[in-house]
Amino acid sequence: MMANLFNSFDPSTYSTFSLNWTSSILMFSIPSLYWVIPSRWNVVWISLISAMHNEFKILIKSNSFKGSTLFFTSLFIFIMMNNLLGLFPYIFTSSSHMAFTLALSLPLWLSFMLLGWIKNSIHMFAHLVPQSAPSALLPFLVIIETTSNIIRPGTLAIRLTANMIAGHLLLTLMGNSGNSLSTSLLALLITAQILLLTLEFAVSIIQAYVFSILTTLYYSEVN
Repeated sequence: MMANLFNSFDPSTYSTFSLNWTSSILMFSIPSLYWVIPSRWNVVWISLISAMHNEFKILIKSNSFKGSTLFFTSLFIFIMMNNLLGLFPYIFTSSSHMAFTLALSLPLWLSFMLLGWIKNSIHMFAHLVPQSAPSALLPFLVIIETTSNIIRPGTLAIRLTANMIAGHLLLTLMGNSGNSLSTSLLALLITAQILLLTLEFAVSIIQAYVFSILTTLYYSEVN
Protein backbone atom coordinates (compact mmCIF):
# COMPACT_ATOMS: atom_id res chain seq x y z
CA MET A 1 0.00 0.00 0.00
CA MET A 2 2.82 2.38 0.79
CA ALA A 3 4.32 1.84 -2.66
CA ASN A 4 1.01 2.71 -4.31
CA LEU A 5 0.58 5.68 -1.99
CA PHE A 6 3.94 7.20 -2.85
CA ASN A 7 3.41 6.50 -6.55
CA SER A 8 1.36 9.70 -6.64
CA PHE A 9 4.67 11.56 -6.34
CA ASP A 10 6.36 9.57 -9.13
CA PRO A 11 6.96 11.70 -12.26
CA SER A 12 6.75 8.60 -14.49
CA THR A 13 3.55 7.17 -13.05
CA TYR A 14 1.31 7.95 -15.98
CA SER A 15 3.63 7.69 -18.97
CA THR A 16 7.04 6.42 -20.00
CA PHE A 17 8.28 9.89 -20.90
CA SER A 18 6.54 12.11 -18.39
CA LEU A 19 5.73 15.75 -19.08
CA ASN A 20 4.68 16.35 -15.49
CA TRP A 21 7.65 18.64 -14.85
CA THR A 22 6.23 21.14 -17.33
CA SER A 23 3.77 22.19 -14.60
CA SER A 24 6.70 24.01 -12.96
CA ILE A 25 6.86 26.53 -15.80
CA LEU A 26 3.13 27.07 -16.38
CA MET A 27 3.21 30.43 -14.60
CA PHE A 28 5.56 31.81 -17.27
CA SER A 29 2.75 31.51 -19.81
CA ILE A 30 0.55 33.98 -17.94
CA PRO A 31 0.03 36.98 -20.26
CA SER A 32 0.99 40.51 -19.33
CA LEU A 33 -1.42 43.20 -18.25
CA TYR A 34 -3.47 44.53 -21.13
CA TRP A 35 -5.81 46.85 -19.22
CA VAL A 36 -5.07 50.46 -18.36
CA ILE A 37 -6.93 50.19 -15.06
CA PRO A 38 -5.73 47.18 -13.04
CA SER A 39 -8.29 44.70 -11.80
CA ARG A 40 -8.71 43.66 -8.19
CA TRP A 41 -6.58 40.57 -8.86
CA ASN A 42 -3.78 42.80 -10.18
CA VAL A 43 -4.04 45.05 -7.15
CA VAL A 44 -3.74 42.07 -4.79
CA TRP A 45 -0.81 40.70 -6.79
CA ILE A 46 1.05 44.03 -6.82
CA SER A 47 0.41 44.48 -3.09
CA LEU A 48 1.89 41.03 -2.41
CA ILE A 49 4.99 41.78 -4.47
CA SER A 50 5.44 45.17 -2.77
CA ALA A 51 5.10 43.60 0.68
CA MET A 52 7.72 40.97 -0.15
CA HIS A 53 10.02 43.63 -1.61
CA ASN A 54 9.85 45.65 1.62
CA GLU A 55 10.44 42.50 3.69
CA PHE A 56 13.53 41.49 1.73
CA LYS A 57 14.87 45.05 1.67
CA ILE A 58 14.92 45.09 5.48
CA LEU A 59 16.75 41.76 5.66
CA ILE A 60 19.43 42.53 3.10
CA LYS A 61 20.49 45.80 4.80
CA SER A 62 22.79 46.82 1.97
CA ASN A 63 22.42 49.63 -0.55
CA SER A 64 25.21 48.28 -2.77
CA PHE A 65 23.00 45.50 -4.12
CA LYS A 66 19.99 47.47 -5.33
CA GLY A 67 17.50 45.35 -7.21
CA SER A 68 18.49 42.11 -5.48
CA THR A 69 15.08 42.02 -3.79
CA LEU A 70 13.52 41.42 -7.20
CA PHE A 71 15.34 38.09 -7.41
CA PHE A 72 14.11 36.88 -4.02
CA THR A 73 10.59 38.12 -4.76
CA SER A 74 10.63 36.13 -8.00
CA LEU A 75 11.88 33.10 -6.08
CA PHE A 76 9.00 33.43 -3.61
CA ILE A 77 6.42 33.72 -6.41
CA PHE A 78 7.92 30.77 -8.29
CA ILE A 79 7.84 28.41 -5.30
CA MET A 80 4.42 29.60 -4.15
CA MET A 81 2.86 29.04 -7.57
CA ASN A 82 4.34 25.54 -7.79
CA ASN A 83 3.03 24.71 -4.32
CA LEU A 84 -0.44 26.03 -5.11
CA LEU A 85 -0.61 24.26 -8.48
CA GLY A 86 0.08 20.98 -6.72
CA LEU A 87 -3.13 21.35 -4.73
CA PHE A 88 -5.28 20.99 -7.84
CA PRO A 89 -6.33 17.51 -8.96
CA TYR A 90 -4.22 15.78 -11.61
CA ILE A 91 -1.47 18.41 -11.48
CA PHE A 92 2.01 17.18 -10.65
CA THR A 93 3.51 18.61 -7.43
CA SER A 94 7.08 19.36 -8.45
CA SER A 95 7.95 21.03 -5.13
CA SER A 96 7.49 17.69 -3.35
CA HIS A 97 10.64 16.33 -5.01
CA MET A 98 14.22 16.79 -3.85
CA ALA A 99 15.27 17.15 -7.50
CA PHE A 100 13.28 20.38 -7.64
CA THR A 101 14.01 21.85 -4.20
CA LEU A 102 17.69 20.92 -4.18
CA ALA A 103 18.08 22.38 -7.66
CA LEU A 104 16.90 25.68 -6.16
CA SER A 105 18.78 25.68 -2.85
CA LEU A 106 22.16 24.24 -3.88
CA PRO A 107 23.05 26.71 -6.70
CA LEU A 108 21.90 29.64 -4.54
CA TRP A 109 24.00 28.48 -1.58
CA LEU A 110 27.06 27.88 -3.78
CA SER A 111 26.77 31.32 -5.38
CA PHE A 112 26.44 32.98 -1.97
CA MET A 113 29.48 31.11 -0.67
CA LEU A 114 31.56 32.04 -3.69
CA LEU A 115 30.50 35.67 -3.38
CA GLY A 116 31.31 35.74 0.33
CA TRP A 117 34.70 34.02 0.17
CA ILE A 118 35.85 36.00 -2.86
CA LYS A 119 34.63 39.42 -1.76
CA ASN A 120 34.60 39.25 2.07
CA SER A 121 37.04 36.51 3.06
CA ILE A 122 37.84 38.07 6.44
CA HIS A 123 34.17 38.45 7.25
CA MET A 124 33.53 34.81 6.33
CA PHE A 125 36.36 33.63 8.59
CA ALA A 126 35.08 35.83 11.44
CA HIS A 127 31.58 34.43 10.97
CA LEU A 128 32.84 30.96 11.88
CA VAL A 129 33.62 32.10 15.43
CA PRO A 130 30.88 33.63 17.62
CA GLN A 131 31.75 36.76 19.55
CA SER A 132 33.01 36.42 23.14
CA ALA A 133 33.51 32.66 22.71
CA PRO A 134 36.04 30.93 25.02
CA SER A 135 39.39 30.21 23.37
CA ALA A 136 39.27 26.53 24.37
CA LEU A 137 36.03 26.03 22.44
CA LEU A 138 37.10 27.79 19.26
CA PRO A 139 38.10 24.62 17.32
CA PHE A 140 34.80 22.93 18.16
CA LEU A 141 32.80 26.07 17.32
CA VAL A 142 34.52 26.33 13.93
CA ILE A 143 33.62 22.70 13.18
CA ILE A 144 30.01 23.23 14.28
CA GLU A 145 29.60 26.45 12.29
CA THR A 146 31.19 24.89 9.20
CA THR A 147 28.92 21.85 9.42
CA SER A 148 25.81 23.97 9.89
CA ASN A 149 26.84 26.07 6.90
CA ILE A 150 27.40 23.04 4.67
CA ILE A 151 24.04 21.42 5.42
CA ARG A 152 22.06 24.59 4.70
CA PRO A 153 21.04 23.69 1.13
CA GLY A 154 19.95 20.24 2.31
CA THR A 155 17.84 21.62 5.14
CA LEU A 156 16.19 24.12 2.81
CA ALA A 157 15.33 21.41 0.30
CA ILE A 158 14.16 18.85 2.87
CA ARG A 159 12.00 21.38 4.73
CA LEU A 160 10.06 22.33 1.59
CA THR A 161 9.81 18.76 0.29
CA ALA A 162 8.68 17.26 3.61
CA ASN A 163 5.96 19.85 4.17
CA MET A 164 4.58 19.37 0.67
CA ILE A 165 4.61 15.57 0.92
CA ALA A 166 3.02 15.45 4.39
CA GLY A 167 -0.16 17.29 3.46
CA HIS A 168 -0.63 15.42 0.19
CA LEU A 169 -0.21 12.08 1.93
CA LEU A 170 -2.82 12.98 4.54
CA LEU A 171 -5.28 14.00 1.83
CA THR A 172 -4.60 10.77 -0.08
CA LEU A 173 -5.02 8.58 2.99
CA MET A 174 -8.25 10.28 3.97
CA GLY A 175 -9.59 10.01 0.42
CA ASN A 176 -8.80 6.29 0.16
CA SER A 177 -10.84 5.55 3.28
CA GLY A 178 -14.02 7.17 1.94
CA ASN A 179 -15.35 4.07 0.15
CA SER A 180 -15.87 2.14 3.38
CA LEU A 181 -17.61 4.89 5.37
CA SER A 182 -21.28 5.57 5.94
CA THR A 183 -23.04 8.71 4.72
CA SER A 184 -22.68 10.60 8.00
CA LEU A 185 -19.02 9.70 8.38
CA LEU A 186 -18.42 10.54 4.73
CA ALA A 187 -19.80 14.04 5.28
CA LEU A 188 -17.47 14.39 8.26
CA LEU A 189 -14.56 13.16 6.13
CA ILE A 190 -15.28 15.67 3.37
CA THR A 191 -15.45 18.47 5.93
CA ALA A 192 -12.09 17.38 7.38
CA GLN A 193 -10.58 17.25 3.89
CA ILE A 194 -11.81 20.77 3.12
CA LEU A 195 -10.24 22.04 6.34
CA LEU A 196 -7.02 20.18 5.58
CA LEU A 197 -6.99 21.58 2.05
CA THR A 198 -7.35 25.07 3.51
CA LEU A 199 -4.43 24.36 5.80
CA GLU A 200 -2.41 23.10 2.82
CA PHE A 201 -3.18 26.33 0.99
CA ALA A 202 -1.68 28.28 3.89
CA VAL A 203 1.28 25.90 4.15
CA SER A 204 2.02 26.38 0.44
CA ILE A 205 2.38 30.13 0.93
CA ILE A 206 4.20 29.86 4.26
CA GLN A 207 6.78 27.39 2.98
CA ALA A 208 7.52 29.58 -0.03
CA TYR A 209 7.94 32.50 2.37
CA VAL A 210 10.21 30.51 4.69
CA PHE A 211 12.38 29.29 1.80
CA SER A 212 12.83 32.78 0.34
CA ILE A 213 13.37 34.42 3.74
CA LEU A 214 16.07 31.92 4.75
CA THR A 215 17.74 32.33 1.36
CA THR A 216 17.72 36.10 1.87
CA LEU A 217 19.26 35.70 5.33
CA TYR A 218 22.02 33.51 3.92
CA TYR A 219 22.63 36.17 1.27
CA SER A 220 22.76 38.96 3.85
CA GLU A 221 25.41 37.10 5.85
CA VAL A 222 27.95 37.24 3.02
CA ASN A 223 27.60 41.02 2.47
